[in-house]
Amino acid sequence: MTPPADDRPPQAIRMYGANWCPDCRRAKTFFGEQRIHYDYIDIEQFPEAVAEVERINDGMRSIPTIVFPDGSVLVEPSDTELAAKMGLHLEASRDFYDVIIVGSGPAGLTAGIYTAREGLSTLLLEKSGIGGQVGLTRHMENFPGFDSGISGADLADRLRRQAERFGVEIVQAQNVVDLDEDGAYRLVRTSDGGEYCGGAVLLATGSNYRRLRVPGESRLIGINIHFCATCDAPFYQDRSVYVIGGGNSGFQEALHICQFAREVTILEYEPQPRASLILQQKVADCPTIHVRTNQDVREFLVDDTRHLSGVRIVDRKTGEERIDRPDGVFILIGMDPNSGNFKHRIETDGHGFIVTNDALETSMRGVFAAGDVRARSTKQAAAAAGEGATAALMIRQYLERVVAV
Repeated sequence: MTPPADDRPPQAIRMYGANWCPDCRRAKTFFGEQRIHYDYIDIEQFPEAVAEVERINDGMRSIPTIVFPDGSVLVEPSDTELAAKMGLHLEASRDFYDVIIVGSGPAGLTAGIYTAREGLSTLLLEKSGIGGQVGLTRHMENFPGFDSGISGADLADRLRRQAERFGVEIVQAQNVVDLDEDGAYRLVRTSDGGEYCGGAVLLATGSNYRRLRVPGESRLIGINIHFCATCDAPFYQDRSVYVIGGGNSGFQEALHICQFAREVTILEYEPQPRASLILQQKVADCPTIHVRTNQDVREFLVDDTRHLSGVRIVDRKTGEERIDRPDGVFILIGMDPNSGNFKHRIETDGHGFIVTNDALETSMRGVFAAGDVRARSTKQAAAAAGEGATAALMIRQYLERVVAV
């Protein structure tokens, strides 16, 4: 949140709004999903900004009022108007493609590179920022080919440029809400009423790390709060780290983090950890890992530099409240697949992940799945890219049999 200061960078987008305003929340969500940076000015916290809103709107207090670097203004804009202003490609150039890919993470973009290079017309639909979860990763040191590491945003940009070079058509701000079939063809429908037809569809919609949904969490993600120990544990060499989650993932990642951190503390909400006995024994054998149960994390405290200054925790057994001060936090309480719009059409497992056969084909013929949304996938960027390549080859074989492209 930024006060209306005169020294604000002229290139910044400024949004005047209020927390109670639903249109403001929607605009903030849009910018966040598309990873567009902006300054947010709360007119309730900074009353002097009200005069600026009134000046811009000829005396009216209309919010959100969004001022762009070129001097143009949008007042109470729709998502479509925002997308057009930001230059996002919102509509496909035609109605039929050989392959339609839903999702732009490593699986989707890699699949697109392979299908387009094979001469298959390929449409990629993405509702949020290009790159999926990878695009939010600060630094990756375990993606093959980058010996000095690479930021997630840079990797996403490279994959996008490569896909576009081979002819993949990428359409953003398009949320696919349904699948259907028409004979040998497959249909995808978007939330704005659009419909696209393809010979085959690849679902590469990924998954989201579950969050605690407590104050301060969203502000610290990618700074001091992380979800992938493989990616971010090396940043905590000789430092103190908290792992939230006492299941298998929490214990496994704690064992990885302890190779770098000075000490690791696992916090579990329930009275007993849920990890397997084998993992619990491995953790018990590690002198730098400590386990605390009945721990209810209520808030992450953020300092003036937008870094973690403390974690407010309540002991559920004693009722005691305290502030702990680890250097970093890994939240490992599971993942939720982005499969909700398709579960009525295709088979998913008990956790909502899409079930596929060995050819990565789902229960709907001609619809494939790859990456984190797929059941039994490893939830790693390199593996997702590999699945994208495999899916592309399987799709090619399928189209040769069924559609004769």
